[in-house]
Amino acid sequence: MTGLFVLFSLIICTAVALGVLNSVLRNTRGRSRDLGVLKAIGMAPRQVVAMMVMSMAALGIIAGAVGVPLGVLAHHGVVVLTGEMLSSGMARSWIHVYPWSLLVPPASAGLLVAVLGAWAPAGGAAATRTAAVLRSE
Repeated sequence: MTGLFVLFSLIICTAVALGVLNSVLRNTRGRSRDLGVLKAIGMAPRQVVAMMVMSMAALGIIAGAVGVPLGVLAHHGVVVLTGEMLSSGMARSWIHVYPWSLLVPPASAGLLVAVLGAWAPAGGAAATRTAAVLRSE
């Protein structure tokens, strides 16, 4: 059973990482003209990377702050519903299994996934030539 949970966790983590990468790539593509203009007026590639990573970090913080409480609520709902379906109810120890100290790492994982997912596309955006970006618009 533990192996099944690990497999599902890996599948979910892969889907999340691909979602973050998709979001960053779409964000980079949508802001390519803006990045070209900023680079044309003197923004350094390092600053472009920092700007892109920080914008995704803000989304990661929001995702962690919203996703973890929603996950806990979903867990509570599923466990209570399961207890009602079994007509036995669930013990309080089965429902309240997440102390706040265990919820901080998953919430901060949103930030970590966002930053790591944004790093490579931001580097690619910083490496593009300004003239090529402005010409493609």
